[in-house]
Amino acid sequence: MSSDPSAQHEHVLIVDFGSQVTQLIARRLRESGVYCEIHPFNLVDGAFLKRFAPKAVILSGGPASLTDVESPRADREIYDLGVPVLGICYGEQTMVDQLGGDVATAAEREFGRADIEIVAESDLFEGLGPVGARERVWMSHGDRVESLPDGFRVIATTPNAPFAAIDNPQRRFYAVQFHPEVAHTPRGGEILRNFTHRIAGLKGDWTMAAFKDEAIAAVREQVGASKVICGLSGGVDSSVVAVLLHEAIGDQLTCVFVDTGMMRQGEADEVVNLFRDHYNIPLVHVDATDEFLGNLAGVEDPEAKRKSIGATFIDVFERESKKVGGAQFLAQGTLYPDVIESVSFHGGPSVTIKSHHNVGGLPERMNLKLVEPVRELFKDEVRALGRELGLPDAFVARHPFPGPGLAIRCPGAITRDKLEILRKADAVYLDEIRSAGLYDDIWQAFAVLLPVRSVGVMGDERTYDHVLALRAVTSVDGMTADYFPFEHDFLGRVATRIINEVKGVNRVVYDITSKPPGTIEWE
Repeated sequence: MSSDPSAQHEHVLIVDFGSQVTQLIARRLRESGVYCEIHPFNLVDGAFLKRFAPKAVILSGGPASLTDVESPRADREIYDLGVPVLGICYGEQTMVDQLGGDVATAAEREFGRADIEIVAESDLFEGLGPVGARERVWMSHGDRVESLPDGFRVIATTPNAPFAAIDNPQRRFYAVQFHPEVAHTPRGGEILRNFTHRIAGLKGDWTMAAFKDEAIAAVREQVGASKVICGLSGGVDSSVVAVLLHEAIGDQLTCVFVDTGMMRQGEADEVVNLFRDHYNIPLVHVDATDEFLGNLAGVEDPEAKRKSIGATFIDVFERESKKVGGAQFLAQGTLYPDVIESVSFHGGPSVTIKSHHNVGGLPERMNLKLVEPVRELFKDEVRALGRELGLPDAFVARHPFPGPGLAIRCPGAITRDKLEILRKADAVYLDEIRSAGLYDDIWQAFAVLLPVRSVGVMGDERTYDHVLALRAVTSVDGMTADYFPFEHDFLGRVATRIINEVKGVNRVVYDITSKPPGTIEWE
């Protein structure tokens, strides 16, 4: 069995022109059972198209302007494949321009919510309403179409975008000026499904059960009788990889779990019990707390913390893995967003917002080959795979936890005392969230121990203790987020418990910053 998912399933090509939300197109398609891949526009040529052989093509949005001489274009052969093509925002503009229409800078830009009016029946809008119906969408464009290529017609308009949606049913070419992939277009998923299922005729054969079987077969084919080591962080991604590999190759796998001393309360014991006792997976458990905290002593800069933790992890992991001996492969929990972000739409490295704690550098340093069985999956798909593999839902559905752990939830220098205060406060906070039945409604919730002390009064005595910030956000994918609107009574209850039960905290605040402009984590 081939390890290439595109050889197993109907598949769609998404040509990336650099939109911040291109990944959302892929996620929406995957949600409706359609396998798809994102590739930068400048890497998609005739040879690629012949090899990939897509059943349909989507041209993404992007930041460029068609009025710029060097703005990107889709490969001309895309329009000669004989398959349906959907252009989104910039994708609409380049389609129009390349097929003989005109695009110009708009007199009035459109950013944010808008209402399109459907002005003609089209398969793209099937089920959304009759001609004359209005539909809420999300716009983000400065250019607009001025005239259409031959064979095209208008199917939706807005006051500022007379060509808000167009089609050429004979050639099965469709394009929209808005973004159906974002949550702000409420029925955007239906529009994309109309394109993939109704227009392209795809059945939607991408299922997690099928992926599991294919991934197991692919691992067996790649690894053979060799030994594999897996760096188990305790997070969902590496845990799912470990269970998948164990199902594929059994005792050829050894997991190395490095306890950095910066995990949540009881988490290290939970990981060891789950994998060593429940799954009976060979596991090396290394408590390297002293080494990690020693290297972090006095380090305050967030990037310096991340790099220190990453370097220490590599040192410890390499040392312990050599004790296992004989491994030829290193397993990693690389996800599809990691793959996409490793190459920008310009074909070069993406801009680094934060360094990531992973095992980067180990394969070359230890002369190991990589096994990355979930590199085609998004985060929510990894969770679905975990459930398919039988991992406990309480474990799979845990909120995301950063690789550097509590180190980046403790701004400033790290000490054992600060970590212990943060661990206890975080446990109280999450306990209250679970007791209120809110855990599954929240994308991520955690406490942050601020590098600030404040004066307080406890038992008629003056205190001068730490300030703790609580953070909880709602999100679909972590790319954007908003704060969770707790009731004030809930926040009051949590604050009272933390101050009463966690020695060293005398003030609690709640962070109501969205992403953007903030990030979800504080560092």
